[in-house]
Amino acid sequence: MTTLRDLPPDLLRLATAGSVDDGKSTLVGRLLYDTKSVLADTLDAVHRASVDKGLSTPDLSLLVDGLRSEREQGITIDVAYRYFATPKRSFVLADTPGHVQYTRNTVTGASTAQLAVLLVDARKGVLEQTRRHAAVLALLGVPQLVLAVNKIDLVEYDEGIFEVIAKEFTDHATALGYTIGSVLSIPVSALVGDNVVDRSAHTPWYTGPTLLEHLENVPVEPDPHHVPFRFPVQHVIRTNTPEHTDYRGYAGLVAAGTVTKGDEIVVLPAGLRTTVARIDTHDGELDEAEAGRSVTLILADEIDITRGDLIAAAVDAPAVTDEFDATLAWLSEKALKPGARVLVKHGARTVQAIVADLHARFDEQKLSTVATPDALQLNEIGQVTLRTAEPLPVDDYSVNRRTGAFLVIDAADGSTLAAGLVGAGLSALETDRSCTDGDAAVSPGP
Repeated sequence: MTTLRDLPPDLLRLATAGSVDDGKSTLVGRLLYDTKSVLADTLDAVHRASVDKGLSTPDLSLLVDGLRSEREQGITIDVAYRYFATPKRSFVLADTPGHVQYTRNTVTGASTAQLAVLLVDARKGVLEQTRRHAAVLALLGVPQLVLAVNKIDLVEYDEGIFEVIAKEFTDHATALGYTIGSVLSIPVSALVGDNVVDRSAHTPWYTGPTLLEHLENVPVEPDPHHVPFRFPVQHVIRTNTPEHTDYRGYAGLVAAGTVTKGDEIVVLPAGLRTTVARIDTHDGELDEAEAGRSVTLILADEIDITRGDLIAAAVDAPAVTDEFDATLAWLSEKALKPGARVLVKHGARTVQAIVADLHARFDEQKLSTVATPDALQLNEIGQVTLRTAEPLPVDDYSVNRRTGAFLVIDAADGSTLAAGLVGAGLSALETDRSCTDGDAAVSPGP
């Protein structure tokens, strides 16, 4: 059994999505099972549960559907994170719910993904929920898509059925802005293992990689080290001990870019400037820290900094504004109407805000926009203008996913209302009919 300490350094963050009963949990279970990433006692428990259900073979979906309510209902209702590895690459997998009412969980699971695996049932093809998930993934900027045409064994491994489904999905994905090279369709059977880890003799007409081969070899962008430095302050550390006299540090996670001792920085929204004197960690000092590293920054000057402030590179600092356009994926059963008063949580800062305008709603089925709708309903995507009570340092999401994202929260009960992206990201999802039938052919893989 591979442990996290043994994982190879090359990491792929991926998410799975699909409609209910498309076999998503079984596919993830098959990946874990065939890569020998399951503890013996966990596998024994799955065998026992499968016998109790009257099954002659283990129900691999139980490796993922760990919640009792999920097992009883036979659906995934929460985001389950799984970790596994092969000699080539380590993986963090977010298995997201398929039911339409849990689209909000899909947004959460896919928000940091570098690749998404969308499942469809070969007997049903591309569904409304498939198109909705593809639109959400495009909106979130997930760069790579895999369409797993599952249950290919139940259509007698028919190449024609696979080609029709793959072409329909690729047409939809390219209309959303994906390139041909970033979309791959694979015929699989999660139940029996066809083309998941091992190549299937039943699909000699398919010459592309298996799912695992693709996951091991697909090129992905690393954490955003090349973008300007961003560091939301999570906690101010002040001590006065013999070892640390008048210690004042600012703890948090490097959200983007790289910080080096001596770098000039700006503290936002106040706009105060200074330099980085030291970078502390639990294991000692560092000369530099990259995105994804938790550190404590010691600054050269004593300036007023509190939780929620953003420490950023003095060059290419984000704009500080109290009004900005944004795209919202609405996740609440309570409709959003213009003039609504909400809370906006950006990084570690939460401020009051008002939805000044509702400009457009995106129709993910027709790939078109509806201008000035009356409201946004559950699972709808819309373009708004937000006006905040306090200025926020915001990046455009297309430039920086980490500091261009925020949450919209209900001030009354604290529930999450929407996932928000700074900027006019919705325009990227509007129909692009410039691709031809030839352009929309199934990608042969990387």
